[in-house]
Amino acid sequence: MFEGRRVAAIIAAGGKGTRMGSDLPKQYMKIGGQPVLIKAMKTFENMEAIDHIFVVAGEDYVQLCEDLIGAYGLDKVESVVAGGEERQDSVYNALQEMNRRKPGVEYVLIHDAARPFVSEEVVESVLRETARKGAAVACVAMKNSVRKLGEESSESVDRRDYVSVQTPQGFRKSLLIEAYEKAYDDSFYGTDDAAIVEHAGGKIAIVDGEYQNIKITTREDLPMENRIGTGFDVHRLVEGRKLILGGVEIPWEKGLDGHSDADVLVHALMDALLGAAGMGDIGLHFPDTDPAYEGISSMLLLKEVHQKLEDAFYRIGNVDVTVIAQRPKLRPYIEEMRDMVAECLDIDRSRVSIKATTTESLGFTGREEGIACQAAASIYR
Repeated sequence: MFEGRRVAAIIAAGGKGTRMGSDLPKQYMKIGGQPVLIKAMKTFENMEAIDHIFVVAGEDYVQLCEDLIGAYGLDKVESVVAGGEERQDSVYNALQEMNRRKPGVEYVLIHDAARPFVSEEVVESVLRETARKGAAVACVAMKNSVRKLGEESSESVDRRDYVSVQTPQGFRKSLLIEAYEKAYDDSFYGTDDAAIVEHAGGKIAIVDGEYQNIKITTREDLPMENRIGTGFDVHRLVEGRKLILGGVEIPWEKGLDGHSDADVLVHALMDALLGAAGMGDIGLHFPDTDPAYEGISSMLLLKEVHQKLEDAFYRIGNVDVTVIAQRPKLRPYIEEMRDMVAECLDIDRSRVSIKATTTESLGFTGREEGIACQAAASIYR
C-alpha cells in the first residue's frame, strides 16, 4: 500500500515527566534494560513501511538522545530536533525539519516516546486508515465507568460513547501542516495532533488500538521488574575492636577489623542489594580509601544504599542473610538485628531473615580468625 510513498514517524520525546517524580524524564528511564524512548522507536525502526524517523527531545537532552540512538544503531533516524514550550511547538519543529530534509514525505505518524509497547499491528492499522481517509488515530474502548464533571456535581455518561486516545496518530503531511499553520494563526493549542487537525475542519478516523499500548506517566505505569542479588563479605577478628553485626553491638572479646565499623552482615547485605540493581558493590560507592567512611556505622551506609534504590524506583522484596561464625553464639541477638535492618530498609521485619551457622570448627571461621556472611536480596520496580 505504501510502496513508492514516503512515510515518516515523529517521536515526541520532549516531555519533562514531572508526574513521574524523577529528575530524569521518563522517556530515558529503562524498562528491561532499554530506555523507554528506544523501545518505542524500535517498532518504527523495524517496519518496512517507515522510511524516516525524526525525534523531538528537550533542549537539555538532545545530546543524550543522539548518543542513545547511536548506541542502539537506529539507522532510520534523520535528526533529533530540540522541542518547544508545548508539545504542539515541539511537533511543529519536527515537521519543519522534516520538510527541509525530506520534502517528499507524504504521510506522517506521530507517536509518544512514553508509549514503549506499541505494536507493528497498531502502526500498520493507523497507516492503512490514514492512506484511506487522510487522518487516523489509535483508540481503545473505555473500561471504567465515566462521569462528566460539573461546577458543583457530576453526572454519569455512557462510556460506549467515548474512547481513550492513544498514539500513533497518522496524517497526510499536507493536511497536518495546514492544520498547524491555522492553529498558530488562531492562537489555538490542542491537546494532541488530532485536535489540531479537527480545529482546521479535518475528520479523524478511528482504528483499534491495544490496551498494552500504555503511556508511561507515573511510577505505577512502569511494568513490574523483579531482580535478585547476592553478596558475600569477610572480616578478620582482632582484639581492641567492637563486634557489630546487623547494627547490634555484641559483647565479645574480639571485634571485626575494617575501615568502617566492619559490620560484615550489613556489608554482605549492601552488596546483595546493589548487585540486584546492577549498581556495583560497596567498594565502588564507599571506598575504604575515603576518610569520610573511617569508623562510620554501616547502618548509615545501608540507608544510603536504600536511598539509591529508591531513586531508581526499586523496592525491596525481601532479604535473607546467613552469618558464618564459630563464636560467639548469635541467636540471642538475631531478633534485634532483624528489627534494625527492617527499620533501616523501611520494610516489615517479616521480610528480613537473619540466620547464623558455624563451619564445625573448619576453615578460618572455624578457627575464629574471622567472620563471614552471605546475603541474598530480591528487589522490584
